[in-house]
Amino acid sequence: MLLIRSLASLSLTAGLLALFCIGVLAAHFGGFSFSPVVAASFGALGINLLAMMLTNPRFRQQRPLFVFHLALLAIIFLIAFGRMIYLKGQAELVEGLAFDGQLVSVDAGPWHPWRLDQASFVNRGFSIAYAPGLKRLETRNQVSWVDADGQNREAVIGDDKPLVLQGYRFYTTWNKGFSLLFEWVPERGEAGIGTVNLPSYPANALKQAQQWALPGLQEPLWSMLQFEGELIPADQDGHFRLPDDYRVVVRYADQRWELVPGANQKIALPGGTLRFIELRSWMGYMLTWDATIPWLLGASTIAVLALAWHFWAQFSRRPWDQD
Repeated sequence: MLLIRSLASLSLTAGLLALFCIGVLAAHFGGFSFSPVVAASFGALGINLLAMMLTNPRFRQQRPLFVFHLALLAIIFLIAFGRMIYLKGQAELVEGLAFDGQLVSVDAGPWHPWRLDQASFVNRGFSIAYAPGLKRLETRNQVSWVDADGQNREAVIGDDKPLVLQGYRFYTTWNKGFSLLFEWVPERGEAGIGTVNLPSYPANALKQAQQWALPGLQEPLWSMLQFEGELIPADQDGHFRLPDDYRVVVRYADQRWELVPGANQKIALPGGTLRFIELRSWMGYMLTWDATIPWLLGASTIAVLALAWHFWAQFSRRPWDQD
């Protein structure tokens, strides 16, 4: 019983809050994950609140406040658990290709179940409208996938309308651009097709170049997309689109090639042959996963209703506008 009373100390509450702030600052400036810090801090605060509820009879004497603190306790533990299982990441997917679970960046809790390999879908292309000043308006991204029953499904998603697969929520972002599709035919082995995603457009309109590597080559390749004019006029309405007339510059070591679409040009490199196929678009996605969100919503609703119950009970005894 003495241990429980010690855990119920308000001084311990203040100390835990201070440690939480110190831990967050240390995680931010130290460059490590916030998840264990948040989970440990909220878990300790939850134990502290539970000990208060067990040792302080006032919590049990007033039912509305008791229900409120039970909901608050659930919220605290759900936040702690959620930080251990959540995922937030970014992915880039070329038009016509399927998502294979590869992420550009990811922040995940240590207990995340990792079901990304079961969240496959195909990017069928997108349209984006722009207002004058390159102000991005609605993004409409067509996607397709096979559901659990083996049926082909299609949908249009956007910045605020996600695709939900295996609990993962995929949203479109401002990050999108052009992708170069190449075929690599090695002297030994099977041919393969790969993509080179150029920097986001129009954010990097003057930097449409990328350095990349091929298996077996000692030096990286460098590719650049060249086209004339503005694809999205800055002073009027416009849409994201592929350039009609363009060429692709490829450099390797001291050699340079200019490739045009449809010419079937091949580049002889050490160990194989490289061929440019076509230009496509790519879309950047933000994805999240947190199974505690519905439970947090339920617990928060109960907490609000319990507080309303408490205040209604207080004011119903004596009108609030009378002394």
